[in-house]
Amino acid sequence: MNDSINGKQNILNLGPAELRGVVSAYGEKPFRADQVFGWLSKGVADFADMNNVPAALREKLAENYYIGQPEITDSRESKDGTVKCLFSFSDGAMVESVFMKYSYGNSICISSQVGCRMGCTFCASTMDGLERGLTGGEMLGEVLAMRNHTGEDINHVVVMGMGEPFDNYDELGRFIKLIHEPGGYNLSLRNITVSSCGIIPGIRQFAGDFPQVNLAISLHAPNQELREKTMPVAKKYEFNELIQACKEYTDATGRRITFEYALIDGVNDSRQCAEELASHLKGMLAHVNLIPLNEVEGREYRKARGENVLRFKEILEHKGIAATVRRTLGSDIDAACGQLRRRKSNNCD
Repeated sequence: MNDSINGKQNILNLGPAELRGVVSAYGEKPFRADQVFGWLSKGVADFADMNNVPAALREKLAENYYIGQPEITDSRESKDGTVKCLFSFSDGAMVESVFMKYSYGNSICISSQVGCRMGCTFCASTMDGLERGLTGGEMLGEVLAMRNHTGEDINHVVVMGMGEPFDNYDELGRFIKLIHEPGGYNLSLRNITVSSCGIIPGIRQFAGDFPQVNLAISLHAPNQELREKTMPVAKKYEFNELIQACKEYTDATGRRITFEYALIDGVNDSRQCAEELASHLKGMLAHVNLIPLNEVEGREYRKARGENVLRFKEILEHKGIAATVRRTLGSDIDAACGQLRRRKSNNCD
């Protein structure tokens, strides 16, 4: 991961303890690190704006570090108020992030990688492959830059954008710790959701490391055969083993898992699929989030018909499985689930 400019390091990657080591090396008292961390978490993008930090320390920091908030290369706003930003990092790598308004507060969907190598056949993010992972500080930078751009507080974070979070596990963990720091952004762990396509070792490690963070699994099929056709990751992590790992997760954490299920016309939206899915999840602490497929340019799949979506939901509920149909936000600007990719909009200057 290249997260430096002219030898300077991204200071957003540093937590309070690491910053204390830095300021102590500069001859300053440790509390100065807490001041700096507080300013960074407020979204300050220039050391000169940290007006209660001594000028000499600000100068030292500026000599050796930069504040790695990404630049906005493109921004679009949906008719429903959703905002999508194409962010550019120090090395020119770009990702998309999405700001959404809900009745329970504002949410941001951030990316964890530049592109994706999972190869899901209905998703735009994987079409150009994987360039690199993001650092924890770069993920935090997405949140801070979006808050600065919208002028709105962000109360919930979902790591559900470009990339597979568990394919970048260490930096994902760094991000969660950074945004949760009481002296910084102070976001509750329960207001963070991480979505994985089913990396079983990551699920097991996550249960021990972050039991309070919400977990979502992109399932999208009721059996191994169908999952293999749409999600190549299934060839490595078999369906029944994945379901077992999810049961172990709920037993270990006491937390409900959300299973994301994109309904694709004629592929996985049949009555039989619904009944089979219900049989696997019966008795499990789980919720199914049904997503009428968000169609992607360059992909052949089409969204399930409305009557099939409702039938699927009714079958699950009749079998005792909690299910909802996701409210689609930002589809008119290609900001909905599965539509994020690294390109400017056609209407940007």
